[in-house]
Amino acid sequence: MTKTTSRLLATALSSAVLMGAFTLAQAGQASFVVDAQSGQILEASNQDVLNYPASLTKMMTLYLAFEALHGGRLTWDQKLTMSENAESKEPFKLAVGAGRQVTLREAVESIVVLSANDSAVAIAEQLGGSELAFATTMTDKARQLGMTNTVFKNPSGLPDPQQVTTARDMATLGLSLMRDFPEEFKLFSMRGFQFRGMKLRGHNNLMYRYDGVDGIKTGYTDASGYNVVTSALKDGRRVVGVVMGEKTASLRDDKMAGLLDSTLASSSGATASTTPGNQPGVTMTDTQPTK
Repeated sequence: MTKTTSRLLATALSSAVLMGAFTLAQAGQASFVVDAQSGQILEASNQDVLNYPASLTKMMTLYLAFEALHGGRLTWDQKLTMSENAESKEPFKLAVGAGRQVTLREAVESIVVLSANDSAVAIAEQLGGSELAFATTMTDKARQLGMTNTVFKNPSGLPDPQQVTTARDMATLGLSLMRDFPEEFKLFSMRGFQFRGMKLRGHNNLMYRYDGVDGIKTGYTDASGYNVVTSALKDGRRVVGVVMGEKTASLRDDKMAGLLDSTLASSSGATASTTPGNQPGVTMTDTQPTK
């Protein structure tokens, strides 16, 4: 057997295993809640089963944008050009037109509030040169953060059969954003923003219905179902929760609200920091999580 044939066979077998694992993931939903201060796992169900991230992917796109800001490779007022590729990404986008520009701040706010696909691609092309190259950087960063089961293939979360993650990994990413970029993390609490004279409202309904929720990101594709990563604070205790694979947005939000009710119910004696910026890095610890 030639080396080329051997490599092709290994790739095919790897893909088959991955797709087989995802078939199992479709059999049920996943959820995960962790105390942001202590790392204690408060609830876990199918937390390590592969699923599609959908627009939760954009959390990593923003992580790398914030990292570039801190490293001096981007500025808030920097202009990003919308390529034809970026402009083609449906359905949610700023739709300014190919060849036109937006600032990085406009791009970031549109991702946070509207989940704008064109903005995510514009950031990726600015930093990586192409979606594919940027996706490789995304996956590399995921490994550095301890996201052992996540593979990124694009910056937006639009469907790709090889782009997979888990509820645990998405919680890790949420905690990492909170820990590494405390000032930028505050942007996730935005319920709307103004873009060139238009007032635009976000569609993360948990922000409106549940007191204490201050982000982070929703996601949906036909394959993934309805996903959400949520940060919530009550009586000094902050948790990060993940719900994946629900059949409707309403069921997803109800599931998350129930998880927050149960995991924040005993928060009166908690000693966690009230601000994400004061939180140290945490190591998740299993302590009799519920199912």
